[in-house]
Amino acid sequence: MQLYGFNNLTKTLSFNIYDICYARTEREHRDYIAYIDEQYNSERITKIMIDLAGKIGANILNISKQDYDPQGASVNLLLAEEPVPESEVDVSCNLGKNFQPAKDRVMLGHLDKSHITVHTYPEYYPDNNVSTFRVDIEVSTCGTITPLNTLDMLIASFDSDIMTIDYKVRGFTRDTNGKKSFLDHKITSIQDYIDDATLRKYDAMDINVYQTNSFHTKMLIKEINLQNYLFNTDVYELLPKVRLEITDRLRKEMIEIFSGMNIY
Repeated sequence: MQLYGFNNLTKTLSFNIYDICYARTEREHRDYIAYIDEQYNSERITKIMIDLAGKIGANILNISKQDYDPQGASVNLLLAEEPVPESEVDVSCNLGKNFQPAKDRVMLGHLDKSHITVHTYPEYYPDNNVSTFRVDIEVSTCGTITPLNTLDMLIASFDSDIMTIDYKVRGFTRDTNGKKSFLDHKITSIQDYIDDATLRKYDAMDINVYQTNSFHTKMLIKEINLQNYLFNTDVYELLPKVRLEITDRLRKEMIEIFSGMNIY
């Protein structure tokens, strides 16, 4: 479609994941939080987001990041679709140079297109010994860039028991005849952009409002391998009855988060 002017459609992908763990003792809890802070600190998340920017063909203008005390991290990337002369780049932009990404991933541009934000939220409730780690990622683009093709990469980058994904297209653009276009690509479900092998591992449900170009998908892991949820504990150290109790506790936690309500 030949456009009159710039593509003004804004495409926003919100990717929310939960990782669940069972930590029996205070020490296991502290070790789990320390592990999360090490594995998902702002430096590692920044590297993932740099790869994501390359995936959507965006050019990095600025990166800001922060690790929090006692836990948690935030990363923000400002992106442009096309390179522009260096003289037009705002002096406040670091172009990602502090993070030494590959040269082919960083180009100069003026901030007019995109951003990526990431926030992490480790959480622990001592009464049921369940620790929860949440990551919120938002990729917002306009122009010809679309963030949907980053989903498989995002899913592979994080251990996800529950995923909540929202995709929203806002605004409109015009063709050369002045006709408005409110969506510049075909989509019936977010699941269409997720690998089939991944989908087979999850129960998924959609809530889509096609009249407003709003798409929502929730995914819940089907099978629980208990060893993957124990921290510093071998599953065979536990009695069979205890294994069942822990598995039941983890599953109930996941179902409530997936449902968005208190059930049990």
